[in-house]
Amino acid sequence: MEADFGEAALHGLRRYVRRVSEELGLQGEAFNAQTEPTASAYLALDRRLPDRPDRDVALLWTERHGWALTIETNAGEDLVVAGYLTAESLPPPQVVADFARSLLSGERSPRPEPPPQFDGEADLAHRLAAYPTPVAEPAFPRHG
Repeated sequence: MEADFGEAALHGLRRYVRRVSEELGLQGEAFNAQTEPTASAYLALDRRLPDRPDRDVALLWTERHGWALTIETNAGEDLVVAGYLTAESLPPPQVVADFARSLLSGERSPRPEPPPQFDGEADLAHRLAAYPTPVAEPAFPRHG
């Protein structure tokens, strides 16, 4: 069953992916998030796999299988999945970053096959919509 995603869920998904990007130390907004036809996100990474130095890699999130580290292929071809994270739909950004770093350092994924589709995720759109907005840091340090 696919969740009914609205504008608030899309904004929450963007906040979530931005946090993953920040945990990885990436600059700018090298990601895309969408909720139609299904919710997904794509986050380009600035490193490559040791055994595939000629190919770009990215993190891909889908509402059905969660996070996967993917290898770019030639134009028009599907991405090749190097490994899946967990069977949890929205793991903490630090967990996603640790997963990506471990595969980028040459470790093999403990989950090369997709996890089963998530069940009971009717609240996924609500969880995304409620994803917290980062607290803005003050422009200048406070002196107290």
